[in-house]
Amino acid sequence: MISLQDDVLAALRGATASRHALLDQAMPLARPAPTLGDYREHLCLLRPWLASIAHAAGRHGDGPQDPRLLAQVDRLPPIDADLADLANLDDVSGCAVRSTLTRAVFPGLDGGAPWRWGVAYVAEGSQLGGAVLYRRLAASLAPHPLRYLQGEGPPGPRWQQFLSRLRAEVSAGADIAQACAGACAAFDALIAHLPQQARQEEAA
Repeated sequence: MISLQDDVLAALRGATASRHALLDQAMPLARPAPTLGDYREHLCLLRPWLASIAHAAGRHGDGPQDPRLLAQVDRLPPIDADLADLANLDDVSGCAVRSTLTRAVFPGLDGGAPWRWGVAYVAEGSQLGGAVLYRRLAASLAPHPLRYLQGEGPPGPRWQQFLSRLRAEVSAGADIAQACAGACAAFDALIAHLPQQARQEEAA
């Protein structure tokens, strides 16, 4: 039970911990020595997921979609540029297998700002993970620029701004519960499109 005194960040972390751990171990770049083919597969999973979030969120102008609260960022162009660079790789089959992740996976984005703050928590947090991956892989995957992982600069300042807004906007118990539901839904939408073998191995 979430109380009015709970910190929304602590609640979100607790609600999503097992899902976060699964993704950390099952995404393509979690392999021991990731290749550019693994990076392409990683992007092929993330692109439709991020696109579905952006499409659904674009119907709103409040909560995390209010530019007065949080600057809006389009994360698809660097993915598309990276995929264009990787288009001729012959060790992967492309992104067509991921096309089943449709715009309808986030109907709850219509349910209220707290739910969308929860989804944004996952999307924003993924940028922190990307920065860690960039530091780990930049040398081994050079000269590819890894634009998506590199981002537009250090993600820390934006993350701190996001947390400040999140805590200011989502503080009541019911709102925190909705934010947790949104965050779990965001994780589940991505987990559902992991290769079946990866899901089964991590569940074992």
